Amino acid sequence: MAGGKETPRQKMIGMMYLVLTALLALNVSKAILDAFVAIEENIQVANVNEYGRGEEKRQDLKAVAEDKSVPETQKKAQKLMEVVKKIDKMTAENIKLLDDLKLEVLKKCGEKIEQAGPENIITTKYSEKEPLKPTRMNLMKVDGKDKYDEPMEVMGIAEDIKKPKGEGMKMWDAYHKFRKDLCELIASSSSVPAANGEKGKNYSFKDPNVRDFKDYADIRKKMAKAIATVSQDDQEALIKIYSSLTKQEIADMHEGELKDVHWLGRTFDHSPSVAALASLSSLQKEILTARADAVALVRSRVGGGEYSFNKILPIAYGPSLINQGEEAEVQVLMAAFDSDKQPIVTVSGGSLKGPAADGKQAISARGSGAEVRLSGTITILNKSGIPKSMPWEHTIKVMKPSGTVSLPDMNVLYRAYDNKVEGVASGYDETVLTGTGVTLSKAGGKGGYIGRVNTTGREATITIAGRNNITKKTETLGKFPFRVMNLPAPSLYLGNIGNGSTESSSTVKAITFLRAGYPPEIPLNVTFDVGTWEVSVSGAPRSIQGSGKMLSAEAMSLIKQAKPGSTVSITAKFKGPTSGFTACSVKIK
Repeated sequence: MAGGKETPRQKMIGMMYLVLTALLALNVSKAILDAFVAIEENIQVANVNEYGRGEEKRQDLKAVAEDKSVPETQKKAQKLMEVVKKIDKMTAENIKLLDDLKLEVLKKCGEKIEQAGPENIITTKYSEKEPLKPTRMNLMKVDGKDKYDEPMEVMGIAEDIKKPKGEGMKMWDAYHKFRKDLCELIASSSSVPAANGEKGKNYSFKDPNVRDFKDYADIRKKMAKAIATVSQDDQEALIKIYSSLTKQEIADMHEGELKDVHWLGRTFDHSPSVAALASLSSLQKEILTARADAVALVRSRVGGGEYSFNKILPIAYGPSLINQGEEAEVQVLMAAFDSDKQPIVTVSGGSLKGPAADGKQAISARGSGAEVRLSGTITILNKSGIPKSMPWEHTIKVMKPSGTVSLPDMNVLYRAYDNKVEGVASGYDETVLTGTGVTLSKAGGKGGYIGRVNTTGREATITIAGRNNITKKTETLGKFPFRVMNLPAPSLYLGNIGNGSTESSSTVKAITFLRAGYPPEIPLNVTFDVGTWEVSVSGAPRSIQGSGKMLSAEAMSLIKQAKPGSTVSITAKFKGPTSGFTACSVKIK
């Protein structure tokens, strides 16, 4: 268009192409902006869901705190409600801060946000009565969807995307303070004060301030020291909450062309207004999700309204087999229990092992005779403090340790072969086989192994041991020597006719292939291929050579010339785990 002399028609065509290109670009841009609007709408719906999830747990806890039927549980729930109130307060502060930023972006873009309603950008205004609910917006009503200078200015990256300032950094610092304060509150609220002569338990969380990490596993690693002082029941939930609020603060962008760019710069640099608003809504979702997870964790610390049952079932469980001289541990519990009311257990035939915890009582017993019989009662209080007792019993068989090893195929180990090995260590719930001169790997089936010879010697040894997964003890029960041999050479078959057979002329002449394999008396599962071969017929002037299992036309023609009384002789090279030569001779009758 811009070079050389062009006719008016050429200039017109060029101008049309330019206009068409511009229109296509505008359509693509509109489609992208509409996609951001749809994404933001989905995030707003998710925010409502996360708010509702947290509210459900809060209401459950509130119901327990108002239930006077179990004073101890009510008192505990009331204390935890104070923790939830603090969680909600810090959550609301951050939701409001992000809402204000979104409104500021819209104002900078010249949008009308004074009125609220279905036909406006703001459909539902933020309310102090429901401080955890973000402002509800309809971004399809935004006129300047593609404006990006204004969001950059609001987020403090207009001058330098590597060094944000102003409202953006205020939000960033508040986000990390929320992460710190929330995790510290969750950890400390699990502390138990000293009472009735028992020592209290103090838990705490010191923020490791993770802002640079490789992946989720790296975050866990960097949190290890901080988690060590947190209640074990809270650790996994706390790691999840902290990780969900952790972002890579400094990183490269544009495939490494820009180095050390702040998260705010990477997120909001030349970001259209609707995309910037979606990013801020996404931060609100992360905060509401963390709040819901935190409230659920606090709610789980107290029984009451969250659990209900109308039957009480006593359960005693433990190992059904132990060896003489070994100690067995049996767990006795109620099928439904309240963590604030531990069961009271009596036992005959064993002894209580420590105090009851987590709704169950551990009992120890030592194996003697043919079996150990345990019995007793388990008692728990109902909501009115009335005890309910039920009997329980459990029997443990006592067996003497012994072990056997068998090879289903034969009593030798073959080189270059997957030898099937089975072992059973009676009296143990796990059998362990190890080898010297043979490598053993577990195969399908109980006690099944595959043995591969790894020695040039003539003998290998398999050791059998039994492992008790309750006591974590392993005992060697025996060592068994095995002869080591090479695999025997396979037989060669003319079709299905074996070496030394006598067959009719018509039967022999109808066969078109060779096969190498073991006869039925060798029960080894080995596959061999036929390589090169040579066929000769007694009385014929020359032999025929070829390769592969199929006989050539020349070989077939030679065999068909065989007369009664003559012999068809074949030699072939076989290939498989081993290789060599084999032969077959068939007499024509």
